[in-house]
Amino acid sequence: MRIGLIDVDGHNFPNIPLMKLSAWHKRNGDSVEWYKPLFHGFPNEPLDKVYMSKVFSFTPDYPYYINAREISKGGSGYCIEWMGGKEIYHIENDIKLAKEIETIYPDYSIYYEKMPEIRDTAYGFLTRGCPRCCNFCHVASKEGKCSVKVADLDTFWQGQKNIVLLDPNITACKDWKELFHQLIDSKAWIDFSQGIDIRLMTEEKAELITQMKIKNVHFAWDKYEDKDIVIPKFKMFQEISGYDHRKMTVYILCNFNTTFEQDLDRVYTIRALGYNPYVMLYNKKNIPQGDKLKHLQRWVNNRIIFRTCGKFEDFDYKKA
Repeated sequence: MRIGLIDVDGHNFPNIPLMKLSAWHKRNGDSVEWYKPLFHGFPNEPLDKVYMSKVFSFTPDYPYYINAREISKGGSGYCIEWMGGKEIYHIENDIKLAKEIETIYPDYSIYYEKMPEIRDTAYGFLTRGCPRCCNFCHVASKEGKCSVKVADLDTFWQGQKNIVLLDPNITACKDWKELFHQLIDSKAWIDFSQGIDIRLMTEEKAELITQMKIKNVHFAWDKYEDKDIVIPKFKMFQEISGYDHRKMTVYILCNFNTTFEQDLDRVYTIRALGYNPYVMLYNKKNIPQGDKLKHLQRWVNNRIIFRTCGKFEDFDYKKA
């Protein structure tokens, strides 16, 4: 069979389902290539099957004619829809990979030309699901309300220098200790890209994290009402790790259910605790260009400006 692949998002980040589908088809003797309208479109012979994968719901769908006998669409971008400023999950559009494909070692080679750096980086999930059920997140409805182990590290890692984890809440998994030891034993650089749930931090977890090779630890403080819970946890992790703001980042969700004053308070609090805040704007495309939330994001996320301009009130966004 001749198989075509379309990474609909087209961002500088590899699409894991497409890499797994490529590996499975190649194992079964099929040819796999990126779909290109100029070379594969009419009047050329149609491909046997084309897979389209989209992660983000805001990404426009593929605009070109697809010359194939069969087309399969999958990914969060096709089963999550923005409606009324919220993400709505459509289970009927959620196409799962077969188990033998989900557990196969990814074919990273399909991205070698587009992203040479991927030769030294492994991407994947050790766990799926999250018990938090946050209204701004679709993970619980899509993957389940319990964080469960879905793979061992060697499922998607074979000695690469870097490991990028996409787990939504690995510290909520009952197998977290086993998985943490796998990461420690790998001696690779670990990136918890989605952030670690600081509310579940313990001294034992903090000590194991410090045994990993990590350039920057990512946490999240999404709900302002968690203030009394997260502050002691942040202090505890900082004391055990000895890290400072150069190695600790906290994602701060704004524009969901907090006031601007609460957003600013979290920014100041995180900085006072020795961490670097990073502002994430919910439904950013509908925020007016001149809104102060966008100025806040610009001030906070530019590390040079944030460290030299101590207060948001003193930030001159017109000159930045």
